[in-house]
Amino acid sequence: MRVGIGYDIHPFDEARPLVLGGIRIEGSPGLRGYSDADVLLHAVIDALLGAAGLDDIGRHFPPGDPAYRDIDSAELLRRTRELLEEAGHSIGNVDATVIAEAPKLAPLIPSMRKAIAAALAIDESRVSVKATTHEGMGAIGRGEGIAAMAVALIE
Repeated sequence: MRVGIGYDIHPFDEARPLVLGGIRIEGSPGLRGYSDADVLLHAVIDALLGAAGLDDIGRHFPPGDPAYRDIDSAELLRRTRELLEEAGHSIGNVDATVIAEAPKLAPLIPSMRKAIAAALAIDESRVSVKATTHEGMGAIGRGEGIAAMAVALIE
């Protein structure tokens, strides 16, 4: 078994829709980034790639490459699953935490778990998503953006 850790952070961008955990969230500003800026999926991708020793998201899906401009991060997560499978790995589980002052995510977590599980072709019971705030501290606490952390276990 192998374990990997992922982290991502993006500032808000009022001109973009918010995509988080593979779902679109209405009524909140989006995040600035080259792809759809889904910090949760980016953290999961980095955790999986790290566990497999396959470098990081930027190596496989480089920002600045026109192929990835505004791409759906769920597609990047599916491609990451394929990279792991090609390398002989299977996904055990994923545990992730979103750090944001807003929006309130608790009612959306079941949909995020479902989207992540679908992209990874694993049962939802093997995907955990939690949300917390930064208690008003730092850039996240001031509401300047959203961060996410993830841990992945692969075999």
